[in-house]
Amino acid sequence: MDAALEPWTEFNVAIAGAGAALGGLLIVALSVNIRQIAESRGLAARAGAAVAALILGVVLACLALIPNQAVWGFGVEVLVGTLGCGVIAVLAARAIVQDQTPGTLHQYDAGHIASFVVPLVIFAVGGVLLVFGMPVGLLIVALATIVALIAAVIFSWVALVEILR
Repeated sequence: MDAALEPWTEFNVAIAGAGAALGGLLIVALSVNIRQIAESRGLAARAGAAVAALILGVVLACLALIPNQAVWGFGVEVLVGTLGCGVIAVLAARAIVQDQTPGTLHQYDAGHIASFVVPLVIFAVGGVLLVFGMPVGLLIVALATIVALIAAVIFSWVALVEILR
């Protein structure tokens, strides 16, 4: 493990465990109101994007624990994962904007889209810094992971409570 990655071991172990648990809870939250979520393209897309960003953080925390890995190599992994989630985010954003479900309030579209795009932008910045050998990218990736966790918790609330209002 690169010397820059080693101090992050405990953080990554904690994020991997907490993120996986939260991912499971998010899936349960989605299943509680699955009918309402499935009836709305926008809600289903937000759910998919929230899960993707959360799982990206978990996967990256696990990848950071791989021994004998260079910081720039981890940066490549961050960028590849972010690109994959970016595709999901673009599809989700399109579904949100095109959602014609009755009662859909499109004035909130930008905020809904930002909730899953912002963590990806932060991940991308961290990945680029790491590819260029700048260990500060690890801090940026950690920040992105925390932002993704917060966004997933907020969407869990939406999936459990706000849908029924």
